Amino acid sequence: MRIPVLSVLPALPAARWMLAVMALALVAGCALPARHAETTPRAHGVPAGMVSVTYADPAGFAEAREQTPHEPAAARRAWMDALCEHLAERVAAALPEGERAEVHITDVRRAGAFEPAARATAQAVRVVRDVHPPRIALEFKRLSPDGRTLAEGSRTLPGLAFQMRGDRYTGDKLRHEKTLIDDWVAQEFSARRP
Repeated sequence: MRIPVLSVLPALPAARWMLAVMALALVAGCALPARHAETTPRAHGVPAGMVSVTYADPAGFAEAREQTPHEPAAARRAWMDALCEHLAERVAAALPEGERAEVHITDVRRAGAFEPAARATAQAVRVVRDVHPPRIALEFKRLSPDGRTLAEGSRTLPGLAFQMRGDRYTGDKLRHEKTLIDDWVAQEFSARRP
């Protein structure tokens, strides 16, 4: 069905015309196919390739147990996916050509904690203080081009004194967690090159 958009637009005032164009663009954008539909993972995490990053159910993470009333599951999954993408990018950049890595995040505790807002009607706000450092627990396996295991293990990435460090990701809600990941990748993958 074709809608005669041009015949309707000139009759509308400028503000309404712009709203109509934006609404049309939004509808058109929603109708487009997903750009990476073939790489969408079926399980939680980033699709397998050179680096595979997965995670356990975020509802069981320390972050969820401590912050559940204030953060919906969809929001938790969104920041977990962003963290996985960051981890996959960093590990992929650190690996020598041909090597692969598998990382499974088993627990996350983000920096800060939700605190009640000043007004009774306002939502709780995440406040970052030294007493709530970030922590990420993970398991990893580093594989050679022929599939041999070069290194594997479990690590807990502590964020002690996390506010005393430089801020590499100013304005990013996951800046402290991303810094933990960057430090671990630099230590684990750069120092252990075969």
